[in-house]
Amino acid sequence: MKRMPVPLNIRDFSQVFRNNGHSLYVVGGAVRDWLLGIENNDWDFCTDATPEQVMAMFRSVIPTGIKHGTVTVIFRKETYEVTTFRTEGAYSDRRHPDSVNYVTDLKEDLSRRDFTVNAFAADCCDGTITDCFDGFRDLKAGIIRAIGNPAERFSEDALRLIRMCRFCSKLGFTADELTFESACSLSQTISCVSKERIYDEMSKILMTRKPSVGLNMMYETGLLKVLIPELDRCASIEQDKVGSDNVLAHILVAVDAAAYYGYSLTVRWAMLLHDIGKPSCMKKIGNFTRFFGHDMKSEEIARRVMLDLKFSNAMQEDVAVLIRNHMTRYNSSWTDGAVKRLVNRVGKQRLDMFFEVLWCDRIASDGKSGIEETDLLKERIDALADQPMTLKDLAVNGNDLYNAGIPRGPEMGRILNALLEMVIDYPTLNNRETLLGQAELLLDSKTSAGK
Repeated sequence: MKRMPVPLNIRDFSQVFRNNGHSLYVVGGAVRDWLLGIENNDWDFCTDATPEQVMAMFRSVIPTGIKHGTVTVIFRKETYEVTTFRTEGAYSDRRHPDSVNYVTDLKEDLSRRDFTVNAFAADCCDGTITDCFDGFRDLKAGIIRAIGNPAERFSEDALRLIRMCRFCSKLGFTADELTFESACSLSQTISCVSKERIYDEMSKILMTRKPSVGLNMMYETGLLKVLIPELDRCASIEQDKVGSDNVLAHILVAVDAAAYYGYSLTVRWAMLLHDIGKPSCMKKIGNFTRFFGHDMKSEEIARRVMLDLKFSNAMQEDVAVLIRNHMTRYNSSWTDGAVKRLVNRVGKQRLDMFFEVLWCDRIASDGKSGIEETDLLKERIDALADQPMTLKDLAVNGNDLYNAGIPRGPEMGRILNALLEMVIDYPTLNNRETLLGQAELLLDSKTSAGK
């Protein structure tokens, strides 16, 4: 019998339940990951005590999800989310049960969970692990299998469709045949799930060690076609790249490269969407396929996708800028002004991510050849670091212009950008007196032209 080590504070927490005639178990992913030797500090608990009984045992209890039997207990300055054993009624919205019924049998509670490898329970007093659905067998075989009838499990909660892909990606597992077939047949139901949850699950897939496993499963099951049809379409567009025979395959190699080097979620989303516009830009020229303007088209489509998936405004802008500039190809003939204008377009705060995107795209396109070019560009930017490149580098700002009599608004923005263009080419002019004088001249010239 396997026993999971239980921290002292949790054992003491569990003892309160036992002293009151109840049991407490840690369930799901924490147990699974311990069995696999994966670190996991996100523990969920279940008990045969009702929420009211739990609230009677402890001084500080927050009814965070009491409608579904969940409360959050504060014990010795730690918070523990505890859910009462339950069975569930129908899922009218394919996401949440219409009703729950409290039960006292652990197996009944575990039977409502999604996959066998997520249905372990460890007693919080001695760590004894309960496995009612052959989860040990599936862990050993590397299989994600739905508990009971997979069509019923997916019909109850459509989010489980994408969770299947995530667990395969995270654990390096494959889906059980019947579970996979059910997911394919029910893929359209993923549209019932909120966009916020879709974003969250896809982000978790992207943050695994090999995101292509989960993303490719999303494609194979039809989930990708429902959620991001423009990305799904990339699989039908042939393209000659290293290890790739179509655009989607190239994209997945690029995403895996970002994961391999441990790059941020922003960079991984940028790699997932960086070529999404290629199907709309494809041109056949003799025996060659070209994708003219796909960087701009990809940015346009990516903005729509990110808006739909409820990205934060800041992340939308970061990903869009990275995609718009991912086709940057540097050579030594560039002037200093050209280098500085690139920095202004990308933004100094995004330079590290910009280079990561260039590297991942080059790795996915040509192996590692061509990376030297981006390294030379980075060295060139570093050498110009003390020179003005962005509006923030100007020796004057909007307040200075306003105090000099220039009204706030579009005209002030035009003047600031004109000043930046000037000092990019002539950095010695970046001083307050010169810039204020030039600003007044620009305003006067605009006024004269208007008259």
